[in-house]
Amino acid sequence: MKRNRVLPVLALAIVIVFVSSQSCATKKFVKTEVGALDQQVKEVKSAVDENTRTIQAHEEKLASLGSLITQQGSELKNVETSLEEVRRIAQGKLIFTEVLKNDEVKFAFNQAELTPEAKARLDEFVQKLIELDRGLYLEIRGHTDNTGPDSWNMTLGKMRAEAVKDYLYRQHHIPLHRMEVISFGSSVPVADNSSREGRAANRRVEILVYE
Repeated sequence: MKRNRVLPVLALAIVIVFVSSQSCATKKFVKTEVGALDQQVKEVKSAVDENTRTIQAHEEKLASLGSLITQQGSELKNVETSLEEVRRIAQGKLIFTEVLKNDEVKFAFNQAELTPEAKARLDEFVQKLIELDRGLYLEIRGHTDNTGPDSWNMTLGKMRAEAVKDYLYRQHHIPLHRMEVISFGSSVPVADNSSREGRAANRRVEILVYE
């Protein structure tokens, strides 16, 4: 009878020991997994912190670069202003201005070639220079109407001014260092671009004569 009672007790003890050992194993597994997860979290946090530091460093560099660009732009403007003043002083006094108007010299639409009328006007202009008999400096300015993009108008204005410069050099042997070409594109109109007549008036070349 005693033996019969001992067996159930012994079986219960074995079950308790088994369950206890399983519980310990489960706790150990959970601790291991939690430890690994904590390590992953630390690694991710470390990577995020490093990325944040890198981004901040880049932002600081970009801010510094922006300040530098702004500073350099301001310095360049100052230099350009100084050069403009020096150029004006070197040119001296403005004597007179010759204007090759489109209605007289017939600059074709989107063209820079000099017509016979334009060449005849330039020949007359050179005679004026000969009569003055002074050391002169010419600033040749090209202008257009506002048809087309600004970039093309700037190019076209320069082409027209260059055509005048080339003719004065090749036909009348005016030294190249005595002439300067500038394009204003459509930025300095003398008439309303909304009309055909106004646009024609804006297609012109001005020659400023300095002594």
